Amino acid sequence: QVQLVESGGGLVQGGGSLRLSCAASGRTFSNYPMGWFRQAPGKEREFVAAISRSGGRVYFADSVKGRFTISRDNAKNTVYLQMNSLKSEDTAVYYCAATTVAGETANFAHQYNYWGQGTQVTVSS
Repeated sequence: QVQLVESGGGLVQGGGSLRLSCAASGRTFSNYPMGWFRQAPGKEREFVAAISRSGGRVYFADSVKGRFTISRDNAKNTVYLQMNSLKSEDTAVYYCAATTVAGETANFAHQYNYWGQGTQVTVSS
């Protein structure tokens, strides 16, 4: 079992920044890839970013490339999502996810078998 707890969400003005954190517990953190997804009201959950076990490979949705970065600290069992130049369309509940069944990285929600409870990010225009 893997437990995931997100933090760092909140209200920010457009153009501002936030850093989300996701603390993992339950299994050896460095053994599994991690990802961030988001879900806006009335929309389906969408991929935001993914990172490999070692952190050497990262992937981003086109909508956040150049603005968001993903990183992990395996010593702290934590993955981060740094969000810069935030836009109103980034408003959503953000979820971190872990996969113990996928390969090096995973960009699709169905590839992840553990999810956090989500943290709200609201960007005011």
